[in-house]
Order: sequence, then structure tokens, then C-alpha cells
Amino acid sequence: MRRFKIHQALTTIAAVSTSVTLVSCGGGSEQDSGALNAAGASFPAAIYQRWFQELAPEGVSVNYQSVGSGAGVRQFTAGTVDFGASDKPMKAEAIAEVSRGVVQIPMTAGAIAVAYNNLDCDLSLTQKQLAGIFLGQIKNYSELGCTDKAINVVHRSDGSGTTYNFTKHLEAISPEWKKDVGADKSVKWPTGVGAKGNEGVSAQLNQIDGGIGYLELAYVKGDLQAAALQNASDEQVKPTNATASEALGSIDLGPDLIGGNPNPEGGYPIVTFTWVLAYKAGNGGKTAALKKTFEFMLSDTAQSQAPELGYVSLPAEVVEKSLAAMQTISD
Repeated sequence: MRRFKIHQALTTIAAVSTSVTLVSCGGGSEQDSGALNAAGASFPAAIYQRWFQELAPEGVSVNYQSVGSGAGVRQFTAGTVDFGASDKPMKAEAIAEVSRGVVQIPMTAGAIAVAYNNLDCDLSLTQKQLAGIFLGQIKNYSELGCTDKAINVVHRSDGSGTTYNFTKHLEAISPEWKKDVGADKSVKWPTGVGAKGNEGVSAQLNQIDGGIGYLELAYVKGDLQAAALQNASDEQVKPTNATASEALGSIDLGPDLIGGNPNPEGGYPIVTFTWVLAYKAGNGGKTAALKKTFEFMLSDTAQSQAPELGYVSLPAEVVEKSLAAMQTISD
């Protein structure tokens, strides 16, 4: 049998789970193995796909569709997937629509970068400038201290937890944004063109000279650069594993593991955890495969890969709480 090392914090919940053992497909049972269908957030899609590829030889095949948090929640609520994924945790009224109950499990975390396609510019934005760009008030890079070039905003066209967390930050730093636009998985954008998924925004930005948009740090590729942003302590900070980890450390997840901080004082200011949505009951013969999947995602083996893929490894105390939440999933 093959064992995946779980964070040392797991030992403190031994009463909940005496061991975390993953059985390879060579010696695994039918109960451990199987095929799972999942859909949701594009924010963690890059790392989820990597994890699921590595899990496949262990006897569990996960088909994950990167459709955005909004579509993922809808499919999860409708019961058409085995689990969902969202960068915005479900609220009580949405949970009430799921008769099988909901377990929300933090699985990874990361920074939402403000990415731009302008190789002649090294952007460092104040909070007022950031809001001004997405309000459509700042229209040229010359207004930001760079050479003359039109700004072309790209935003998400689909319901998105990335949009929710980005607009929560804009709402926290700009009274005008809070009054006129607000924060949600979909908003009425004052300016710009839409693209689907983090993948789509990245591709669109790479095609538009002068493009600027928001996406998970892992998708800052090609000609794109990430701007430094002003945090609540007036520091200009670029998104890195270290600066995102510092900001995530200020978040109190609370007893339901759904907390956030839209304007942290330390570190890079736009960070979020991202959640797997599992059914608390009614999982039937897929319960073991679900737990095996989530155990792997929370293992040291998986979590240690986060920085190289543009994400942030979960703190040990969060892994402990996530593992305990996972154990509440039943047949």
C-alpha cells in the first residue's frame, strides 16, 4: 500500500480519522476506486488538473470541468456532479437548496493578479488608480506614469468567484465602486470586454496590446506582467507566494471555514482561498472515492506543488480543519 504523507497537524484529529491511507490501484478495492465528475472554478483549475492526473494511477479518475464558480455552484445545487468548486463560498440560503447538505472545504489559495500587456511599462498602482481603471475613468497608460498607450480592460464574462473576490476588493477600497457597481460573481462592468474563465482572460489579454484585466496568478503567462498593488498599509506589493501567504495569514476562516479579507494590511492585497463543495450525505458508493480524492489534495505531496504552479500551499492549521470537515462526508 502507498501512503501519502499528510501534514503533521493531522495527528491532532486522530479521534476523527485514525489514518489517512491511499491504496494504489494495484491493491485497491472497488470501494476506494471509481470515476468522479466535478465542475466549477477556473481559478484553481490548473492545480486541480495536475492533482487529478497524479491521482489517476491510485484508482480514482476525476473529470473536472473548468466552467467558473457560478456554473459550478449551479451544477452542484442541481446534483449533476459528484462535487463542485467555487472561489466564493455558498451562503446559508444557497445551502438550504441542497437537500443532501453541504460541506465546504478549503483546498488551495492564491493571489488574484492585475495582469497587463504592455512590456514598456512597470505598473505600480494605488488603490485609487486601480479602481479608476476598472471604472473606465483612467484610459491611457500615460495617466499611470508610462508612455502613451490606450488601456483596454478585459473582465470575466461568466459567473466567477475570481470576479467576486476582485470586486470585493474594489468595493473595499472605492466608495464609488461600492455605490455604482458592487461585488458579486457577475457585475455590470463600467468598461471593457468579457472573456470566459481565467484561461479566456489570459488568452484575450495576450492578444490585446495594452490590455489589462484580473486573473489568478498562475495564468499570468506569455507577454503578461502582474502589477504591484497598494495594500491597506500603503505598501506597493507584487503578487508572489510569500506576499500572498502573508495576506492569507490575516484571514480568519471561522467555524464554517468560509472567511475572507478583501483589504489586508500586510502582503499582497487580493487573495482568496478556494473551496471544494461536497455533499454531506447521499454519496453512496462514491464516499470512499471522494474522501480519497480530498485526502490526496490535502496531502503534503499535493500541497507542496502549489508554489511552482502559481498557488499558495494551505497553512497546516487550515489543512487540519479541512481534513476534519472532509470526515463529515457520509454515504
